[in-house]
Amino acid sequence: MSVRHVQTAVRGRYLIEPGPEGTGRLVVGFHGYGERAETHLERLKRLPVAGSSTLVSVQSLHLFYTKAGEVVGSWMTKLDREHAIADNVAYVAAVVADVKRAHPALGRPVYAGFSQGAAMAYRAAAHAGHPCAGLLVLGGDMPPDVADDPALSLPPVLAARGARDDWFTDAKLQRDVERLRECSVSVRSVVFEGGHEWPDPLFAAASEYLDALEVA
Repeated sequence: MSVRHVQTAVRGRYLIEPGPEGTGRLVVGFHGYGERAETHLERLKRLPVAGSSTLVSVQSLHLFYTKAGEVVGSWMTKLDREHAIADNVAYVAAVVADVKRAHPALGRPVYAGFSQGAAMAYRAAAHAGHPCAGLLVLGGDMPPDVADDPALSLPPVLAARGARDDWFTDAKLQRDVERLRECSVSVRSVVFEGGHEWPDPLFAAASEYLDALEVA
């Protein structure tokens, strides 16, 4: 038996909530495992800067049903992972290009990912081909395909975790911070009370971080 792969066209979907006329801020988000773009968009809308930003929430390509019959998504599995990474990076690049065609006044995107979506935010910032202004990651670590890149170059990063998060541990956070600093990436790490979730204090820290970015 041999295994072969073929490329095929797959349609993805994203949600967009345009900001006020003339806004330059673009926040592009990636949901966690077992979630949908709608869930992530609601979180992005809680950012204090949301009212002056265009918000985009990207739906993962790999969908499945929960036991309750709800349709949710995953960015990839370990099966054929390297192909899924390439497909997802190309997908994100196409989403950002589509948004910018429709809204040419927007500046460089800020990528925001939660849990499994944090890895996608790292990949988008590193490899999607669109210069970006910032990277906000919560509850998820930097994937090896990004961390092991000898030419790694990223914008300023805000990396956050809940103090009771048993998945994205403090050891993982510190490992990522160390790697980012080795690559001369500006990084701020924040630990909040809570678990694998979006804790309320995150939004104030994220607002301060986003306000300091140059998005033009």
